[in-house]
Amino acid sequence: MDAQALRTRLAARGAPERLAAIRAADEAPLPPAIAASADQDDALVPAAVLVSFLLGPASGVLLTKRNAHLSMHAGQVSFPGGRIDPGDASPEAAALREAQEEIGLDPARVELLGRLGTYVTGTGFSITPVLGLLPEGVGMDRLDLVPSPTEVEAVFLLPLAVLLDPVAPSRCRMEYRGRWREFWVWPHSEHYIWGATAGILVHLAAILRGE
Repeated sequence: MDAQALRTRLAARGAPERLAAIRAADEAPLPPAIAASADQDDALVPAAVLVSFLLGPASGVLLTKRNAHLSMHAGQVSFPGGRIDPGDASPEAAALREAQEEIGLDPARVELLGRLGTYVTGTGFSITPVLGLLPEGVGMDRLDLVPSPTEVEAVFLLPLAVLLDPVAPSRCRMEYRGRWREFWVWPHSEHYIWGATAGILVHLAAILRGE
């Protein structure tokens, strides 16, 4: 898939829909205090993530592994992003700002391609996934990324071939506090991709396949 095919596919997806109030089903087990607050819709925190495509020598979606010492979602795989601050003009502005802070990605190198529907998490966030395209034909080594050592442990790609494979993601189950919960997991040789990130990727993959 080249850049024009990607633009065409995303433009044809129609109006963004709400993904689902999946809550803890696609999240890590929640500490009781967080689980309680997540059950209150008025407590949802607006956030935005940058779902960016790299179409180069190795094509894929850019992901990060969060630092193990962070207070929330430590060590988990995520898209660059975070809370929408009062000074952010839009979810796009927030996603680009967070990506620059977390991995040193220059906002000028991102072509914005729209949004997916909001995704509500079990940790109390309402996430807007912002779609972006990085310079075509450029490898990760030429993006001059500088991960923040306090926030990001690694930056890597989920290969586009894996994203487009309809049998790649799997549903897993676990029991937590007497309830069985299901969540998506994507295969990767080094990283465990699950939770909200995995759920957003499943929705994105279906759009790219025209489903």
